[in-house]
Amino acid sequence: MAMTIDVQVVSAEGSIYAGVADMVVAPGEMGELGILPRHAPLLTGLRPGELRIIHGAATEYLFVNGGVLEIQPHLVTVLADSAERATDIDEAKAMAAKQAAEARMAGQTDQMEYAAAQAELLEQIARLKTVRRLRDQGLLR
Repeated sequence: MAMTIDVQVVSAEGSIYAGVADMVVAPGEMGELGILPRHAPLLTGLRPGELRIIHGAATEYLFVNGGVLEIQPHLVTVLADSAERATDIDEAKAMAAKQAAEARMAGQTDQMEYAAAQAELLEQIARLKTVRRLRDQGLLR
């Protein structure tokens, strides 16, 4: 029998995913993390990006906008700031939000406003990267 790991992905909106996986790939703050069953316990922050939950030949693609990742030997818990299924991402809406963030950054003199716009820009770039990668793999139309 193949070993699996339980996976829970939740955000303020509610549970996004609950199930088992052979492997989870998460966008950690310091880079991508590959998590297999019996992984050493770990607690780390997440950056905006693609979360992949692999079980057999199937892969579930989610987009997380930061949060916290907790790993236990038989459980992965993602407490996301926000999360959505990658197939639900509206590319046109993400592109418009990216352009709006770029416009907010241009000529901004207030450091707090600039940082907020920059964070929004990075989120939208990660969102667009996720949806384009899925489309290039033929997983989206």
